[in-house]
Amino acid sequence: MILRIKIVTLILIIPFLPAFAQKFKKADKVTLANLEAHIQYLADDRLEGRRTGSPGEKLAGDYISIAFSKAGLQPRGDNNGWLQAFEINEGRLISPDSYFSVNDRDLLPNKDYFPLTLSAAGTASGSPAIALQESGEPWFLDLKETMETSRGNPHFDLETAIRAKAKEYSKKGATALILYNSSKIADNLAYDGKDRPEPAIIPVLYITRETKRKYLKDESASLEIKIKVGFSEKKRTGRNVLGYLDNGAASTVVIGAHYDHLGYGEDSNSLYRGAERQIHNGADDNASGVAATIELARLLKESRSKNSNYLFIAFSGEELGLFGSKYFVEHPTIDLKKVNYMINLDMIGRLRDSTHALTIGGYGTSPAWGEVCNSVGDKKYFTLHYDSSGVGPSDHTSFYRKGIPVLFFFTGIHSDYHKPTDDVDKINYAGELQVLKYIYSVVEKVNNMGRIAFTSTRDVSMDVPHFTVTLGIMPDYTFSGGGVRADGISEGRPAQKAGLKTGDVIVQLGGFPVPSLEKYMDVLSKFKKGDVTTVKYRRGNEVLEAPVVF
Repeated sequence: MILRIKIVTLILIIPFLPAFAQKFKKADKVTLANLEAHIQYLADDRLEGRRTGSPGEKLAGDYISIAFSKAGLQPRGDNNGWLQAFEINEGRLISPDSYFSVNDRDLLPNKDYFPLTLSAAGTASGSPAIALQESGEPWFLDLKETMETSRGNPHFDLETAIRAKAKEYSKKGATALILYNSSKIADNLAYDGKDRPEPAIIPVLYITRETKRKYLKDESASLEIKIKVGFSEKKRTGRNVLGYLDNGAASTVVIGAHYDHLGYGEDSNSLYRGAERQIHNGADDNASGVAATIELARLLKESRSKNSNYLFIAFSGEELGLFGSKYFVEHPTIDLKKVNYMINLDMIGRLRDSTHALTIGGYGTSPAWGEVCNSVGDKKYFTLHYDSSGVGPSDHTSFYRKGIPVLFFFTGIHSDYHKPTDDVDKINYAGELQVLKYIYSVVEKVNNMGRIAFTSTRDVSMDVPHFTVTLGIMPDYTFSGGGVRADGISEGRPAQKAGLKTGDVIVQLGGFPVPSLEKYMDVLSKFKKGDVTTVKYRRGNEVLEAPVVF
């Protein structure tokens, strides 16, 4: 069944707009009404927060496709459709056919036990006793001594120690390693499907303190143990929405905004700390940017200026790490060499009436932006703040990395950011109209300038800025392999000085393996400014190592 959506094109009375709304021209009132209609739909509870790959994302994508069609665009996604699908690998799950039984009692995964992510896949069985270590049997290891002797050592890494034990015990004949911790020191071990370490030689499992007490109390007793460890991939599909305005011009302008949001906060990117499960509607983040993108499509279709073609993209997967925009630039549906520049709209619905502050990112990515941004719009209305970097926490970054000039429009952070309270009643529609008109003026101005030049900017490191040290990389959040792939290297930072390049995959810092981005962040916290260590990384089929100074 096809969902049929009616897009409101004109509402003459908008009761919550300020009194000066009556001064707007008729065309502005149409745009205001449309902005309201788009945001009201996209931020409705029925869409359940537009989480990437969810039914709510699909409803939003359908709405945007219809809106693009009504604006006069042509589909430019996969197979001449509106959508461009991409896959998100969420990590590894414990396979449903995995098991661990003790004396014919089946233990529950993630409650009674879990395999470590470094565990080898495979089976093991036997009749071991906890107190005995016999060749050809599973072996047990109490982590108590390890935890107590390493207490206070900032350079100790438990998983590295476990891996070494698994290797040692395997050589002595152990067929599996079963861990428990009787000490009062928390080991903080948990199953993390995002980790992708090199597998150990044998299966490695962890049992909880309660499981040990309940089923394995007698350490001298012979036990019947059966183990099977397996992993499967957890994936979901996101969808970009693409509409094209072909004016027969030599170059194309990309205008985009992400339409995904946080759903119920399932991806651990919410700042909400309440106990009740709540929908994150994302009215400002980023229904506001999508609404303006749709309206820009309509206005540019009606424009007499035909010096550019336009590709309008509603990206998904932005909240997970720029998945949709990165996928597009790697699998473009137009020739990227013909793209003149890209404009990104993210959170433009909360212009403050007191300051009228509008931030423009990417200002340094072309020498043209200085002339353009300061010569259009009502300079008395806006207080413009500029950020020269082409890198930032939104989708323009993906285009900048391809050598394309970018501009990023943003009305500022607020207390509702990434919380369920980012709702439609907080949107400043009149302010968003002014932002939209300013962006439209920028586009029209560049239309008369031809191709603009690209310049590189001094990029701010985006790895983990809240730590005392960083390598100076931009991690590739879409990378699903083991390690951390550098999507960009910041000039003058430790990674560049160590010789790392974009595309290198960091697998170890000092003596600490780096199987995932989360582990990378944990490992960085162990270093301080001035520390000297080594970084091990993969470049193609080579594994290289270099000294690094933080």
